[in-house]
Amino acid sequence: MSKLKLAVSALALVLGAGTAHAGCGIEGGNVKILANDFDALGTVIKEAEACAGDGVTVEANMTTEHKALQVPALTVNPAQYTVAMVANNSIVPLMNDGLIRPLDELVEKYGQQLQPTQLIKVDGKVMAIAFMANGQNLYIRGDILKEAGLEQPTTLEEVIEAAKVIREKGILEYPLAAADQAGWYLGNEFVNTYLGLGGTFFEPGSAEPTISGEEGLKTLALMKELSEYMEPEFLTFTSDEIKAMYLSGEVAIINQWASMVNGHIDPNGPAPEIGEATILAPAPTVGGGTTPAAALWWDGFTIAKNISDEDAAASFQAMMHGIRPQVAQDNPSAAAWLIADFSPPASAKAILENAKLGAKAYPMSPYMGLLHTALGAELSDFLQGRESAEQALNDVEAAYRAAAKEAGFLN
Repeated sequence: MSKLKLAVSALALVLGAGTAHAGCGIEGGNVKILANDFDALGTVIKEAEACAGDGVTVEANMTTEHKALQVPALTVNPAQYTVAMVANNSIVPLMNDGLIRPLDELVEKYGQQLQPTQLIKVDGKVMAIAFMANGQNLYIRGDILKEAGLEQPTTLEEVIEAAKVIREKGILEYPLAAADQAGWYLGNEFVNTYLGLGGTFFEPGSAEPTISGEEGLKTLALMKELSEYMEPEFLTFTSDEIKAMYLSGEVAIINQWASMVNGHIDPNGPAPEIGEATILAPAPTVGGGTTPAAALWWDGFTIAKNISDEDAAASFQAMMHGIRPQVAQDNPSAAAWLIADFSPPASAKAILENAKLGAKAYPMSPYMGLLHTALGAELSDFLQGRESAEQALNDVEAAYRAAAKEAGFLN
């Protein structure tokens, strides 16, 4: 198996000039899009759907189950979808199974608007087109900080101290919330803090895990300390649920996805007064370091291999229409766009600041998904006080090794 090499970072902040297409210009073909379900992707898909007509069909399935669907859906021939919208992690299974096609010829023919930073190259070939940066950053109730007499926290340790003061002053009993639902979300919270502490997941050039050392133990200790200022049911909360808690005034500080920012600060939304009081801040540093404790992500799209060249060309052109510069200009607060001529509003600056401060990209190694799954499955016992941190990490590595051996990554 070839080693994945991310030739360029789709999270670069310097974007050059681009050229917008006047229209879709598609001669014919079928476009079927599989995507995660959140607002920014919906904006792109809506624009791509405008290409339907005159012999072109455009359909989309936006679902939170997209990662479970994508491999079987693209394995059949012809593939059930022509476009799979992906991120750092979800592209890996498609690459491993050879289910997506190189895009170099399509980029040359139809991608004049693209910036070099949007071209996700693997082993020298363009395999995906990135159109937005994503990740998690702090959403803070500035009015509650003021009431508690606190300065804006910039480190994870300061977040914990702020929560302590807010509780002691009787403002909120549970001032913190995070997407800690057992499973993918919980694994992701470990990854965020672990990266901030400078941890590495595998031995160089190997699938052998390295999370049970000092950085892993520190990560679990911090996660446990944070959880003491969260609702007792914190292991059931997703990002959508902590959004609802934040907008209802139940919590003061959350670590939330940048792609969900509009729903938190919308002046026409359910809690405009909370949106107005919200401070959007970069992810906190941790342990005296300078690296934000949040993985950087890109979102983009790939084109299926098991489809006709006509459908591939139609799909690429429809997606180019969906991510043309005008879309970013018309929807500046919908995402931290990696599109030409995008001038980020205040709502996008926190996540872009994560990148400026040196936040690390979520790993694209072919076995990271197996480790992430093991983390999400094995850490809840520790956070509920049922086992030690050492035992929890040993359990993670054991579960990972079993899966990695079955997949052929370890002997």
